[in-house]
Amino acid sequence: MQVILLERVAKLGQMGDVVDVKPGYARNFLLPQQKALSASKANIEAFEGRKAQLEADNLETKKEAEAMAEKLNGQQFIVIRSASDAGALYGSVTTRDAAEAATAEGFTVDRKQVVLTAPIKYLGIHEVQVVLHPEVEATIELNVARSAEEAELQAAGKSIQELAAEEEAAAEFEISELFDDLGSAASDDDDLAESAGVAPTDTPDNAEEGARD
Repeated sequence: MQVILLERVAKLGQMGDVVDVKPGYARNFLLPQQKALSASKANIEAFEGRKAQLEADNLETKKEAEAMAEKLNGQQFIVIRSASDAGALYGSVTTRDAAEAATAEGFTVDRKQVVLTAPIKYLGIHEVQVVLHPEVEATIELNVARSAEEAELQAAGKSIQELAAEEEAAAEFEISELFDDLGSAASDDDDLAESAGVAPTDTPDNAEEGARD
């Protein structure tokens, strides 16, 4: 099926191009989204009559998109999710999640503008594309973490593996400190017994017999 493009469509063509597409793609996407018209003689003539206005409108929206992209590009947004110790999410982060995270920080982003090349199913920092205009894109980062504190550590460059190793080391240190405290307490008891004239290995009965002797 032939259509005439009303705007640039990635991997397809520029505004005004007449291209061949699959009928389903045209009916389900290009035509209802007003990105193209069927390339009939009447529609081509109508496009030529509107071309100057369409180009002017496109230029205006492109400038607005470029201004938005300048502010949005490189921004990092936090998405809090539950995950396993290995970092696997219980679910996935969607385009809606990305749009809501950006909107919560004051950026107007629709989920239809967000492009995920693959589902986000692990904790970490992920790059995501936002199509603000057919000719303008921005790249944002989603910091997917289990808590705000974890997100802060990830933003500082620490991976989930490093965080897990640090938590394990901290747990081992606490156990070691506990045994050290127990050993110190036992040593203090021995010192106290010696100062009282009782050998550490003496039982109370032995101590009494030693006193009578």
